[in-house]
Amino acid sequence: MLSVSDTENIIFNLVQPLDNQRDIELIDLLAAGDRILASPITSQLDFPHWDNSAMDGYAMRFADVQAASAEKPVILEIIEEIPAGYQPQSTIKPGQAARIFTGAVMPKGADTVVMQESTYREGNRVSILATPKPQQFVRHRAAYYQAGSQLLPEGIILKAAEIAVLAAAQCIELSVYRRPRVAIFSTGDELVTPDQPLQPGQIVDSNHYALFHLVRQMGAELLMLGIVKDEPEKLKQVLATAINNADVVLSSGGVSVGDYDYIEEIIESLGGQIHVRAVGMKPGKPLTVASFENNTDKTVGNRVIYFGLPGNPVSALVTFWRFVQPSIKKLSGLSQGWKPEFVEVRSLQELRSDGKRETYFWGYLDLNNGVYEFQPAGGSHSSANLINLAQTNALAMVPVGTRLIPAQAQVQVLRIDS
Repeated sequence: MLSVSDTENIIFNLVQPLDNQRDIELIDLLAAGDRILASPITSQLDFPHWDNSAMDGYAMRFADVQAASAEKPVILEIIEEIPAGYQPQSTIKPGQAARIFTGAVMPKGADTVVMQESTYREGNRVSILATPKPQQFVRHRAAYYQAGSQLLPEGIILKAAEIAVLAAAQCIELSVYRRPRVAIFSTGDELVTPDQPLQPGQIVDSNHYALFHLVRQMGAELLMLGIVKDEPEKLKQVLATAINNADVVLSSGGVSVGDYDYIEEIIESLGGQIHVRAVGMKPGKPLTVASFENNTDKTVGNRVIYFGLPGNPVSALVTFWRFVQPSIKKLSGLSQGWKPEFVEVRSLQELRSDGKRETYFWGYLDLNNGVYEFQPAGGSHSSANLINLAQTNALAMVPVGTRLIPAQAQVQVLRIDS
């Protein structure tokens, strides 16, 4: 049985990001939201594109007004009005100024803007009532970005701000990573779909729906293979289909000790190598991880990763959040932020463990008076108790060898996206 840290290292080393030459798509900017950029972006435009005013006021030479005050105002001649979107026609000379508006192009000869509240205008004359700072309220060309340098790096998620930057840079077509392909199926003779009447001993396959939601939320393409009965030949057929059409394969159930022998045999018969058979964590001990190399279907990657998740609903979700979710993020081409990130917060209740395995408690992470606090969900923290997992947003971790984290003590917490 591997430790959680060893399991994490094995899995994350197995997962290789999509190829930035082969695994890309050229898409329109309007379709780029939440996609991952596959190549760096540069622009031939400076930002700002030209020197412009950051304020409504008057553009002038600093040398003319460096001694201006309310007691001794400097009076300048207004020779032009410059609204936004207008190309100035005049050059500001000594003793002159131009009326200018926010975002408008600075006229030649001017190097400073005085806001209108510090002036008094009569006809084509303006009195400057305060000494400005040199270059005041002037946004200089290329102050934010210089043409030809990197504007956005590869491997980032394109959110609203990045889309706005790309639009401003007139980048209307861009290269993004294709969506990872994930196959999902459940195993077990006792499983039924939610629309079927329950017979004694049967269980609704909730894992299928939870995993579907989590994977779709990550933007992956899904191959849903349904419920597979505990028949080795049928399972082999379904697994073969999955590994030939997906980058990641997720199954739940069928990886406990009683079923392990034929699962291992099936994986190996299909050319797979098993890397993880059990993990020292609670819930989530019966986790199988395997890889399949040299896939001949070039629509997917050369390495397919198989995760055999536990059948118990909570165990399946905890192992997904802990190992599978970051794996899909890394695979998708995300360069940073794909690893699980734990934060240290205060636990409002004591957390008890037998100390033998790394133990996870699900609950609520909230900000209270500027301090993050964790409140475990009420009721039993059994791996079969799906009910009290609802509405939770975090997992608190009790390390191996620790039996008690007292109330009000610090605990490591992983925020979960459900």
